[in-house]
Amino acid sequence: MHQRPLGTSGLSVGAIAFGCWRFAGVDTSIAARRISTALDCGMTLVDTADVYGLDNDCEWGDAESLLGDVFAASPGLRDQIVLATKGGIQLERGVGLGVPYDASGQHIRNACDASLRRLRTDRIDLYQIHRPDLLAHPAETAGALDRLIAAGKVRFVGVSNYAASQTAALQAHLQANIVSVQPEFSIACLTPIDDGVLDQAMQLGCTPLAWSPLAGGRLVVDDAPDERFRALGAVLDELAGAYNSTRTGIALAFLLGHPAGVIPIVGTGRPERIVEAAAAADVVLAKDDCYRLVAAAGRSLP
Repeated sequence: MHQRPLGTSGLSVGAIAFGCWRFAGVDTSIAARRISTALDCGMTLVDTADVYGLDNDCEWGDAESLLGDVFAASPGLRDQIVLATKGGIQLERGVGLGVPYDASGQHIRNACDASLRRLRTDRIDLYQIHRPDLLAHPAETAGALDRLIAAGKVRFVGVSNYAASQTAALQAHLQANIVSVQPEFSIACLTPIDDGVLDQAMQLGCTPLAWSPLAGGRLVVDDAPDERFRALGAVLDELAGAYNSTRTGIALAFLLGHPAGVIPIVGTGRPERIVEAAAAADVVLAKDDCYRLVAAAGRSLP
């Protein structure tokens, strides 16, 4: 798999990343197979978060803990990947909403330390604020991130689900560069194209990491939930035949073709689907086919 720069970090990673959103809830051997398959396919960026696992009826931090178990069982594996995780959500089962987002300095420092313990590592390559905290001043969040870098706990920082203006406000107070942004982005969710997030990424030189690049799987299932997804599916099928690919391959290739250097994060737990997704890195869509997908998604063109 060809490599792409991770913003201004100086690091290069595979053009497609492996995500741990659905990682928790299996034993270590199954988890290790997923990671090894992803690495064999060239997916060198592995993205997780402290909140991952709750959606799989697991506990807070379980996805990170499982990944830490995989590292412990395979010495040397940790150094083969660029490890990314996220903090800034404070939502625990049984407590109710409470304070859902917390990017205060103390919370970010504590969350990072907890992630390091669960992951069984001494440093996180990319630490991202998971959601913007509307009541945290960006200077406070920036100060916490800069201190984590100075302490050697974090190498580089990024943001997830931030508006372009929120990214700019945080960067204004950071000594370090924001090297990545993580928006929801797929053919079915073109918002980052229109709201300035991808334009800002190109302006700042940071890399967009696209979460839910297959729209939660809705782009690749036969029983699409509505007419819009059925229309997209028809075009994906047609292009898959023309490019000797699959729906997954075409959907990911669309994101890979954006000039911002997008890296889609694939979160499937099935090794054969990981291999299928990795093949998308070799598909280069013609510009008119990209615009066909945009039109099929229902976005009007000027």
